[in-house]
Amino acid sequence: MHTRMIGPFKVSAIGLGCMSMSWGYGTPDEAISERLLQEALDVGYNFLDTAAMYGMGHNESLIGRAIGHRRDEYMLASKCGIYRRDDGTLGVDGRPETIKQTCELSLQRLNADVIDLYYLHRLDPNVPIEESVGALADLVAEGKIRTIGLSEVSSETLRRAHAIHPVTAVQSEYSLWARTPERKMLAACRELGVSFVPFSPLGRGFLTGCAKDVTQLEEGDIRTNVARPRFESEAFETNQRLLIPFAEMAKQQGCSMAQLALAWLLAKEDNTLVPIPGTKHIEYMRENLAAVDIQLDSSIVESLDSLISDDTVVGDRYMAGLMTSIDSEKD
Repeated sequence: MHTRMIGPFKVSAIGLGCMSMSWGYGTPDEAISERLLQEALDVGYNFLDTAAMYGMGHNESLIGRAIGHRRDEYMLASKCGIYRRDDGTLGVDGRPETIKQTCELSLQRLNADVIDLYYLHRLDPNVPIEESVGALADLVAEGKIRTIGLSEVSSETLRRAHAIHPVTAVQSEYSLWARTPERKMLAACRELGVSFVPFSPLGRGFLTGCAKDVTQLEEGDIRTNVARPRFESEAFETNQRLLIPFAEMAKQQGCSMAQLALAWLLAKEDNTLVPIPGTKHIEYMRENLAAVDIQLDSSIVESLDSLISDDTVVGDRYMAGLMTSIDSEKD
């Protein structure tokens, strides 16, 4: 198995994003999700990513129930800081007391004594990052978490946080069609010795060639609301044209489109990134892991860089209101 380092942890070069087994991309099958988690460990995944807000605790409980008895076989990442309001919308709460309470509940659901990597899921604009990271540092001192991570933050926020307590990893959306980390974050991570974990490395399914526009998606799918702009019918039709040459490149490399998108990420940043594609399908879980065996020539990487990027894709990655609220680089 190909491995990479995230702080002190040696992990599979591709991790498993667990969100879709509980929420976000249509209705999952509980029995299949439990099998998927078991088989993921069997085939070589040992880095699992979840969060308290994935299904409002359901995803953590699923992991605890399905593979809690195999806890020594995987590096576990979870997140705090997002909650569901009474009206069903999501809010951000980075207050120290909330972070500590969320961690306690997560440990119970995960059937675990400690969380290896614990992220602040989003920056709370009403709470200085120093206060939120201070609470995470307390959890490290108490032995409830091993290391600290941040999700969807700017390079400035990372530097402020890192000055309070070493940050082990930053997680943000990064793929061929979501290049924000290339603006400043990847350089900041290199400078500070912080690992970078790309989420949604398959462009929320778009880069697999299997995605559909909003008119064909199940109600509640995040691509019909928070991630809607690129899946609106007109934008989606335009974006799909990029997949014609992309599919041909995948064919030439003898791999699937999903595998090509992951191989592109694996080849970036001196082979240090650890993408975490999510799925609720066992066959896709296996397909994604096989991308670790694909070696791309630098010319292919460069061709992909120019084919699909922020400059060639139509639409923002989130709805306008959410885009403005996210702390990651705007320019």
